[in-house]
Amino acid sequence: MIHLIFTGGTISMRRDEQAGGNVPAHGGDDLVRLAPGLSAIAPLVIDDWARQPACHMSQERHWALRNHVREVMARDGAVTGVVVTHGTDTLEETAYLLDRTLAAEIPVAVTGAMLTSSDAGWDGPRNLTDAVRIAAAPESRGRGTMVVFAGSVFHGREAVKLHATDPDAFGAPHGTAVGRVDAGGVRFAAAVRPVTPLAPPHLGARVALVPMVVGDEGTLLDLARPGHDGVVIIGFGSGNIPPGALPAIRRWIAERKPVVLASRCPEGQVTPVYAFEGGGATLIREGVIPAGPRTPSQARMELTIALSAGVRYGTGSPA
Repeated sequence: MIHLIFTGGTISMRRDEQAGGNVPAHGGDDLVRLAPGLSAIAPLVIDDWARQPACHMSQERHWALRNHVREVMARDGAVTGVVVTHGTDTLEETAYLLDRTLAAEIPVAVTGAMLTSSDAGWDGPRNLTDAVRIAAAPESRGRGTMVVFAGSVFHGREAVKLHATDPDAFGAPHGTAVGRVDAGGVRFAAAVRPVTPLAPPHLGARVALVPMVVGDEGTLLDLARPGHDGVVIIGFGSGNIPPGALPAIRRWIAERKPVVLASRCPEGQVTPVYAFEGGGATLIREGVIPAGPRTPSQARMELTIALSAGVRYGTGSPA
């Protein structure tokens, strides 16, 4: 049995002329009806969890959705897969959270749409059907959370929205597609990669995300420090920042609040090879943590999960 959790997003929207744009309109029953053939793939349970835009998600709502998915997975054993429909704006945060904190045995396929039911070429039915096929496939067991979009399948911890409007919006700049869904069926190109999940009791840590700009003097870093437990800095290139921001970074470190360094480049990652003032190598020596194979949004979610799970600066760092 496949459990369909509908949270809203563009897949549930249509154009409302009075409102002057797209608004949530379709519930789960509507979407299943508009994607004929779903019931032939597997028995389905429709779960209208929410009907909201992705940008209305909060940290508390993310955690509530995660716990709801976990409860569904823990039911009487009849659930063999879960599909979550989600708005694309914050889909990558949700997918990362689910992949990082849930057991991997029961597959979770996260999908959405870039076009509404009012648009020609609406991609919602195809993406929903593909996600159900992935969730129902025996080969998906043990793969954890995956993002299914435009026929491609990505690890939940690697999927990123790369285009603001294109229906083929998702990719994995620090990974690769692990599978495909098409008329020939479900095909996985990569072996299962088990990851030990972190299991925080809540998602209570507050982590700031601060981009560096040319000539930055750390003003935003200082403003964010009192209300946050850690920060992810978006640096230049392979992990360099203006030297004027260094004093503000040191103030975070002096308060034993972790500072993670990501790159603003869409591909590649922080490589601490520059030892000049503000260079990546200097920052790492100061105690800054490189983000590894993560985009800034993924690094922020990882640090949020880690701090919420009890990892503390000086005693450990994000995995």
